Amino acid sequence: MEQTFVEKMDKSLSGLKTEIISNLLVSNEDFKEIVEGMDPKDLADIASDDIDRKMIEAIGSQDLKRLRLIDSALTRIQQGKYGLCIKCGKHIPQDRLEAIPYALMCIECKTEEERRNR
Repeated sequence: MEQTFVEKMDKSLSGLKTEIISNLLVSNEDFKEIVEGMDPKDLADIASDDIDRKMIEAIGSQDLKRLRLIDSALTRIQQGKYGLCIKCGKHIPQDRLEAIPYALMCIECKTEEERRNR
């Protein structure tokens, strides 16, 4: 995968992470109190910290799932594995990654998984 594309996706994922955290700060007073009680850090670093039970309660389950997927994608970028399907190992098409930057699987594997889960 092209390094420029991976760098672009790294910035996009970091931006998504910051956006989720910023929205939580605005909409959730409990989350805001937790964050304000932490040492001053970059917003993107806050979600990487160990999330205590109170923070998990403050974060909506969808946002928590997205944050975990984003963190996973950022880790795969650091490991040089970004854009590879975790199931079959094939390259995930760039169009799919642009639409869902934290995608774990190629379209074929994701479709197969969804069929099994019906």
